[in-house]
Amino acid sequence: MSDAVLVDTPIPGVRRITLNRPEKRNALNHAVRGGVLDALQEADGDPEVRVSIIRGAGPCFSAGYELGDGNEGTEPPYFTAEGEGYWPRHVTDAWMGIWDLAKPVIAQVHGWCLAGGSELATGCDLVYVAEDARIGYPAVRFGVPDMQFHAWFLGPRAAMDMVLTGDWISGEDAVRLGWANRSYREDRLDDEVLAVAERIAMVPPDIAQLNKRTVHRAMEVMGLRTAIRAGTELCALAIHQPSFQEFIQGTGGGDLTEALQRRDEPFGDYRAGD
Repeated sequence: MSDAVLVDTPIPGVRRITLNRPEKRNALNHAVRGGVLDALQEADGDPEVRVSIIRGAGPCFSAGYELGDGNEGTEPPYFTAEGEGYWPRHVTDAWMGIWDLAKPVIAQVHGWCLAGGSELATGCDLVYVAEDARIGYPAVRFGVPDMQFHAWFLGPRAAMDMVLTGDWISGEDAVRLGWANRSYREDRLDDEVLAVAERIAMVPPDIAQLNKRTVHRAMEVMGLRTAIRAGTELCALAIHQPSFQEFIQGTGGGDLTEALQRRDEPFGDYRAGD
């Protein structure tokens, strides 16, 4: 497993997976995504593990997918059929695949949790956040989300607000709106999440997996998984829009970070002074 993902067992029955690219705000490159999935699948088959936790090292959970050269020379960590919409289908298959694991997975979110980082957290079964965490999807300012979870987890009004502005919400707001379970002061987050994990670990795993599935199957019957897959087609459509092409051409093959700075500067957030 790559050093970009660390794995430990902080208490019996609990496997903890840490995104470990703090200098890159835990950007999700191929190594990180593959490492997370490998660790989750290993935990799912380990009889000593009853619940997993995913968290981020350093100042934040994850600022999203790798935008630099962090994937250079590496292959995607798992197969996805080629063709239009490859990328959104590729990443949403992974995060929705967390639902299909037998054992519960907890996202422990602090600091920035943006775009692909918010997709990873959403795919987990439970989400606990720092009160001042900042969850957002700034990519909607030039494109369409890869994984369109917003309406399902936030409700249509809050979802519309986020996807039309790209603005972020706090950890406290994420709980109020239904995206996260509970919020805590950041200095208490580790201990509080471990306390929840310890309680889950006391439930027999054969029963826990069935109860996990009762919730996910109910959401699937209502159409969540179908809607997210349909959303990948809308994401693919976005790349053909004139404004998207104008944004990409505006980078001129140059500094994407600079282009994102120009995108967000009028809004006064994300990269502004950060």
